[in-house]
Amino acid sequence: MADIADADPVVVDSRPAMARRADKVSEVVARAIVHDIVSRGLEPGATLPSEAVMLARFQVGRASLREALRILEVHGLITIKPGPGGGPVVSTPTSGNFGRIATLFFQLGGATFRELVEARGVLEPIMARLAAERQEPKTLADLRDNVEHGKREKGADRHASVGTHFHGLMAGASGNRVLDLMSSAIRDVFYERVTSSLWPQDERPRIHLEHDAIVKAIERGDAKGAERLMRRHMDEMVERCEERLPGLLDEIVDWR
Repeated sequence: MADIADADPVVVDSRPAMARRADKVSEVVARAIVHDIVSRGLEPGATLPSEAVMLARFQVGRASLREALRILEVHGLITIKPGPGGGPVVSTPTSGNFGRIATLFFQLGGATFRELVEARGVLEPIMARLAAERQEPKTLADLRDNVEHGKREKGADRHASVGTHFHGLMAGASGNRVLDLMSSAIRDVFYERVTSSLWPQDERPRIHLEHDAIVKAIERGDAKGAERLMRRHMDEMVERCEERLPGLLDEIVDWR
C-alpha cells in the first residue's frame, strides 16, 4: 500500500483571501491529509508519516502542520500517539464523532431534545422503508438476529439493551451513507443523554413484538408497511418521552 510520504510534494496556496477562498493554511493541510488517507486507502491504525516528512510534503510551517493535525484529532479522524515511535495514527470515523460536532451547532442554534426526538421520528420510518426496498442481506440478518435475541432475553437490563440496539441497527439500515450517518449521529446524541429505558419492564416484550413486526415487513419487501409500523412505533416513543422526560425535552442540546 502506498504511503503519504510517497506522494508528490504539495504546495499550499497561501495567496491573500481576495485571490482565493479565505481558508487558513492549517485547514488546507488538514483537507490534503484526509484526501491522502482516503485516496491511498489507509486503514484505521495506520501511522501517518513523521512531522519532518509531512513538512516536506506539504511545504508549510511546523505550527500550521500541528494545527492541521489538531483539527483532525478534534474531529476524531486521527489520534496522536505519544512517546518514541508515536505520532498521528488514522482513527475509525464514527457517527459518535459526527454527533459530537453536530451538538456544537445544535447548542448554538438553540435546538432542544424535543427537536432531536422529532428528527428521530422522521428519520427512522424512512430508514425502515429504504431497508425494505433495498433488501441488503447483512441488514436483514442483523435485524432478524436482534428481534430473535429480544424474544429470548429474560433479564430486564439486557431486554432494554436489545431494544436500544434495534434502533441502532435501524438508524443505519437505509443503505444511504448520508442518511445512515445523520440518523445514527442523532440517535447517539440522544442516548448519550438518556441512559435509562423509556419502557417499563412489563411492556418490553410487547415492544420487541413491535420490532418483530417491523422486521417482518422489511423482510417481505413491504416498504409502506415497514414505514407505517415504524412511524407508529416512533410516535409512541415520542409520547413516552413526554411522559417520562418532560423536563429534558425542553432543554437545549449541549455541546458534548
